[in-house]
Amino acid sequence: MKMTMTTKKKALINVDYTYDFVAAEGALTCGEPGQAIEGQIAKLTKEFIERGDFVVLAIDLHKKGDTLHPETKLFPPHNIEGTAGRKLYGALDEVYQAHKDAANVYWMDKTRYSAFAGTDLELVLRTRGITELHLVGVCTDICVLHTAVDAYNKGFEVVIHKDAVASFDKEGHAWALRHFKGTLGATVL
Repeated sequence: MKMTMTTKKKALINVDYTYDFVAAEGALTCGEPGQAIEGQIAKLTKEFIERGDFVVLAIDLHKKGDTLHPETKLFPPHNIEGTAGRKLYGALDEVYQAHKDAANVYWMDKTRYSAFAGTDLELVLRTRGITELHLVGVCTDICVLHTAVDAYNKGFEVVIHKDAVASFDKEGHAWALRHFKGTLGATVL
């Protein structure tokens, strides 16, 4: 009997790497830590796309004047629909523009911390047979964390690229990296 090895299907989930979250003048920026990972995020995204793996851009979306969204009480307005703040930051935007029509690139709006909350992400991934999720983006201890927790609870293998996640909160970032590994069993590269 001949045994065949099956390769895990992977996806890269880019979380919220936009001007509002990364640029110095962004509405809710994580600043220099977010800017420092620009090259690695762009590199990983390009590699995943060119290898044929699935790439998701999970991007925060808010409506102007929405007083009912729970984040309204926690944070200033950010990633408002139709504004430049929602544009992908720097080199990631260049990679996206070059490949946005590729079949393995998926732009997805999200309205909560987790890319899974209220979206079709799980269905999109399951339809493609994806079992392993690689997470990059900002903020490590907010949206990346909540996406990782949901991925874990849904049975996906989780991989965090340590040099491609960042936060405005140095202690929160460090805590989240420990949590990914120690509590979610994620691989932290």
